[in-house]
Amino acid sequence: MTLVKVTILFFLWGFSYGLIDTLNKHFQTTLGITRARSSGLQAAYFGAYPLASLGHANWILRKFGFKACFIWGLCIYGIGCLITWPCLIYRSFGGFCAATFIIGNGLGSLETAANPYITICGPPKYSEIRINISQAFNGIGTVVSPVLASYVFFNHVQDSPSALTSVQWTYLAIAVFVFILAVVFFFSPIPEITDADMAFQAEETHANSAIKPFRKQYRLFHATFCQFCYTGAQVAIAGYFINYVTETRANTDAALASKFLAGAQGAFTAGRFIGSGLMKFVKPRYVYLVYMTMIIVFITPSITQRGNTGMSMLYLTLFFESIIFPTTVALGMRGLGKYSKRGSGFIVGGVAGGACVPPLLGVAADLQNSTAIAMAVPLAFFIAAWSYAFCVNFVAAYRGPVDSLGAANIGIQNAGSDEDSPHGHIETDIEKSGAEANEHVGRSPVYEKAA
Repeated sequence: MTLVKVTILFFLWGFSYGLIDTLNKHFQTTLGITRARSSGLQAAYFGAYPLASLGHANWILRKFGFKACFIWGLCIYGIGCLITWPCLIYRSFGGFCAATFIIGNGLGSLETAANPYITICGPPKYSEIRINISQAFNGIGTVVSPVLASYVFFNHVQDSPSALTSVQWTYLAIAVFVFILAVVFFFSPIPEITDADMAFQAEETHANSAIKPFRKQYRLFHATFCQFCYTGAQVAIAGYFINYVTETRANTDAALASKFLAGAQGAFTAGRFIGSGLMKFVKPRYVYLVYMTMIIVFITPSITQRGNTGMSMLYLTLFFESIIFPTTVALGMRGLGKYSKRGSGFIVGGVAGGACVPPLLGVAADLQNSTAIAMAVPLAFFIAAWSYAFCVNFVAAYRGPVDSLGAANIGIQNAGSDEDSPHGHIETDIEKSGAEANEHVGRSPVYEKAA
């Protein structure tokens, strides 16, 4: 049940992120702002992530644990949603950006805790599969929000101020839901995973690169760089997808383009489920390299192609984007041991790319008067992100810790009695029912000693 509750959080920020992508275009229309200025939404949302993942949320996570961080993030998220109410009524773009910044802090806090929790709460061999399946519900959220926007908010009224006013009820509903969810988390047993647990795991699998000082965890910093470049490019494409379609496809208005965006996010979600299935039979780092390469292959022709052909290239781009973010988190955390919580803050902080790349695409689109030509901007960042996929497959210092943990049977095979381990024996959260999970809170380690 714990993993189910945490997975709900992935849906929440997928829904919120997808709604912002849709609002991006409609703010341009109803408020008469430029494409570059409208990217302030993405800048506010993703710019808040490092403040949370490297600041307040990471401190709470390391000081008080996962449960406290979940509740903290939900409360901030709910407050941000309530603040959007007056901003939408008075059509204040600046105010809405400020509210979005608060929402980003809340969701950044949740992601700082949820991503590593899903990754390390269970057998490390299946960490990439677990996080991709959980993140697939993020994708479902990004599908639901543009559909809701196109059929409920902006259908036949996309140029009317009332279209934005109607969005306030959705944010009010989100606020009520997340406050209730915070109460549920407060009264729920959330098994804790300590730094000692993670150090023991790395030691047992001989992937203990954590013995190096934190400043020398270059694999982590490369993964963070990859996350920055990839997330920035992904957010830029999704944020300007509606602009791209309305400009390159004849007889397409914003409402219809929102429906196409929902279809593209559906391809994204499908790609994540398919990628998760492939990882059961193929090493995750192989799937990761193929998906990252295919992104570059399909984003390139979208720059010159128009109409259905260009849009199809973006559909395929989103399909292959699907597994990159969660798999980068899982691969980047491999072998961090006692630095896992701190390291997760860095990788999640890489989401700040979503605040940097969309404005660059917006400026390029305004200068060229073409969103299609501006797709060269995310292409450049995807190429930079590809460097990590290459290293994790072909550089031994990267590949070693990844394969060591990928081959480990910790949490899968029972290696012996409690006396065999200096830390004692505790089953993984996956092996427990909800009632039994409460029994191992605060005990160490979470994982069984490998055979």
